[in-house]
Amino acid sequence: MARKLRMLGTTSDEGKCPTLYEDVDTGDIIVQGYTVTDTNDIAQLQNVLDGESFVVVPRDLLTRFAPKE
Repeated sequence: MARKLRMLGTTSDEGKCPTLYEDVDTGDIIVQGYTVTDTNDIAQLQNVLDGESFVVVPRDLLTRFAPKE
């Protein structure tokens, strides 16, 4: 079943990424951002499960738009 998403906010002036979304039904947060591809960065990540991916999220995006509850 497709999620019903609500855009929380973006720090992009052109309407691209990064952007935060909220799943209306579950409250889960979806992050749109640039994929981390540098192998040295990825090597530092821990407990990575199959199917997981990583995106860069500017601090300003989280402090301005992440839910406070």
